[in-house]
Amino acid sequence: MSPLYIGLGIIVILVLIVIGIYNGLVTSRMHVKEAWADIDVQLKRRFDLIPNLVNTVKGSTNFETSTLEKVIQARSKGLEARTPSQMGEADIAMRGALNGFFALAESYPDLKSNQNFIALQNELSDTENKIQAARRFYNGIVMDYNTKLQTFPSNIFASMFSFKSSDFFELDKDEARDPVKVKF
Repeated sequence: MSPLYIGLGIIVILVLIVIGIYNGLVTSRMHVKEAWADIDVQLKRRFDLIPNLVNTVKGSTNFETSTLEKVIQARSKGLEARTPSQMGEADIAMRGALNGFFALAESYPDLKSNQNFIALQNELSDTENKIQAARRFYNGIVMDYNTKLQTFPSNIFASMFSFKSSDFFELDKDEARDPVKVKF
């Protein structure tokens, strides 16, 4: 074999390796975007249920308006959030508002027996479980992607092609550990 063919063979192999690494990085980045879209869908589902819940409760007499306002404010904060860290903060606010809301609703027998309220409460509970699963999936995908960006040899090509690390969907550790305060 001629040294020219050996040299061309080595160059072809190196080019194929670079293409493989680049395509792997692109695929990982797209998985991160897809996982984020899944979280976004579940959060949108939650935000769409809130007005129905509020309207159901408004029909119930003497329900504390400050509790409803907290839920509405948390929903607004969530709708404005764009980054994983903003979503994490909004998620804490929403979960706290909903926990307080449902705890207070326990003291309203006519509300607890309302079929619309029960259905919405079950739907929100299901949605919360889906959000938690989507968040775990997203964070796993982000970990894999960020690991590729930091390990050799893909880190060389990641910096050459301007791949940026993604943020985890994290809850504020201090706020997440605080117990929810319910006032009657």
